Amino acid sequence: MHKNLNITKPTLIIDKEKCMMNIQRMASKAKRHQLQFRPHFKTHQSLEIGLWFKNYGVNKIAVSSLTMADYFSKEWNDITVAFPTNILEIKTINSLASKITLNLTVENSKSILYLKNHLTHKVNIFIQIDVGYGRTGIDPSHIDDINFLLEVIENCPLMEFEGFLSHSGHTYKCDSVECIKDTHNRSLKVINQLKNNYLSRYPNIVISLGDTPSCSVSEDFSGIDEIRPGNFVFYDVMQYQIGSNTIEDIAVAMACPIVAKHKNRSELVIYGGGIHFSKDRLIENDITIYGKVVEKTKNGWGKVLANTYVKNLSQEHGIIKVPFQDFDSYTIGDYVLVLPVHSCMTVDLMKNYLTTEGQQISTLI
Repeated sequence: MHKNLNITKPTLIIDKEKCMMNIQRMASKAKRHQLQFRPHFKTHQSLEIGLWFKNYGVNKIAVSSLTMADYFSKEWNDITVAFPTNILEIKTINSLASKITLNLTVENSKSILYLKNHLTHKVNIFIQIDVGYGRTGIDPSHIDDINFLLEVIENCPLMEFEGFLSHSGHTYKCDSVECIKDTHNRSLKVINQLKNNYLSRYPNIVISLGDTPSCSVSEDFSGIDEIRPGNFVFYDVMQYQIGSNTIEDIAVAMACPIVAKHKNRSELVIYGGGIHFSKDRLIENDITIYGKVVEKTKNGWGKVLANTYVKNLSQEHGIIKVPFQDFDSYTIGDYVLVLPVHSCMTVDLMKNYLTTEGQQISTLI
């Protein structure tokens, strides 16, 4: 690791080279399949990292909040808020719509009617469809509900129907590449049936699909016009477990100081808890894991250390289980590097990065 990093507290380290490779790989896949690549920026939340995407021709982005859209509007003028419209933020909606191409997501009649009565500037509308995840979106069989939204949009001069947007979040419940592909294919079938129902009426309809597992492993995007993956920019241990990426693709790691050791339990206490990592976890061989420890190298980090993992997190504390034979190689006052289970949540909590070369990168605060 770079000698000038000077780690004194929990610090989120980013390997820019790995990050750029992840961006290039996804941008190349989108180009190969003739897809619009609209990456979701909720993962990295950084204007500076966002600029790295422009090297690969990205000119449209997705975000998860209007606050995030406002932040990124300094550099991006075509933004989709891939989250059900919050009508309480109508002032922000109108402000943003006055200066950028703003694409909103709706799934219910109350929101669309409110927009019709309160918009002061034009927006594009995506109708969110539930393709099986069960979190949000209209059931695609509820054609009357969809048609009502379309009727309101058509009769409002400040709204333009853009297309159908969906998120196959149920791929995150998979445990293999085959499961991801199968879930993705079922989502494709659902959204394409809906598309075919409306294609003659809306020949320029956009079908937008977004989830990192599907976009990472699938080579079938039949009927899809746009992809919106986000987590792929960094990946994480959860994505690795389900088959989205290799360990070598993970582009962020948490540096956490060792503050205590307990030889009788062969455990280390680190400064790094739930307020740094979140408490997302996974089960591996019947063991609960909150992060995997990796070896430190001159240029960053290398392989995962066998049987060495974060076994528990409280607010500030983390407990790392290490093999007994490795216990004495760890020193109080040194630090360990931990690959997070969920990089999106870790970034949101940490707010800032330090590159492996010692550069500070800020995020949306």
